[in-house]
Amino acid sequence: MNSLPEVAVLGLGAMGHAFASNLLKGGFRVNAWNRSAERGVDLLSGGLKLHAMPQQAVAGADVIVSVLADGDATINVIKQMSPGCKETAIFCQMGTIGVQETENAIATLKQLRPAMLYVDTPVSGTKAPAENAQILILASGQRDKCAAAETVFSAISRGTQWFGEAGNSQKMKLVLNSWLIAMMQGVAESMQLAKQFGFTPNQFWHALDGGPLAAPYVKAKLDAIAKNDYAPQMQLQHALKDAKLALTSAEPTTLPVLTKIAEVWEKVAAEGFAHQDLSSIYEWLDKHK
Repeated sequence: MNSLPEVAVLGLGAMGHAFASNLLKGGFRVNAWNRSAERGVDLLSGGLKLHAMPQQAVAGADVIVSVLADGDATINVIKQMSPGCKETAIFCQMGTIGVQETENAIATLKQLRPAMLYVDTPVSGTKAPAENAQILILASGQRDKCAAAETVFSAISRGTQWFGEAGNSQKMKLVLNSWLIAMMQGVAESMQLAKQFGFTPNQFWHALDGGPLAAPYVKAKLDAIAKNDYAPQMQLQHALKDAKLALTSAEPTTLPVLTKIAEVWEKVAAEGFAHQDLSSIYEWLDKHK
């Protein structure tokens, strides 16, 4: 008899698909729903059960993993699924949806299913780390009641860090993504300067390697630039969404550099780069010399 909690995954984008795949490999019973029905079909042979409605996917779930695009989509799914949930189910919201949006989602679940537990669990990491169960889970909520959820987390991540009451980890995720976005813009602009001076991405990296500035993320993005490969690990449009969430949540504090990056990335997205990796900002800069 399988003693692992039964899991429902709501949203099978790049991250949700990776989570479902790793859970299946770990022996979990996994049900799923996605707005586009074709997502997840490749996991059926591994045991995934796809459902047409969120409430069907969550019917037997002990842990519900939600990985949806934004706060509105998350709240809509909470409303749809709530009549079909177990009273003891744990709802793990793993998307980056914003601070106020998280408060609204918590309030919605509490109103509809007051006995259910909401755990705020955005993740640090992109597509490849998620596929290899190497993301970091940023969790907040009632940890003492999350044994079943932590069993799920151990199958899809390299670890979990806890940040107190539900909603705090959403704040930390915006801090991390603000840093990532600023770093990516800095890498792209510095590489433009390096190119003007006749240096390659490989030479740029070797000048960093072994020193305090040699972040693995920088190497990955310089490798992508060298190969002209902008297959999305994190789509530029998603990074832009997170920048806007950070700017809104920071008010009245001003973040002038992030504000300017968001303005530029709006143009980049509008010119056809929205679905490419955020490192494609380098290609856009190259076209606008």
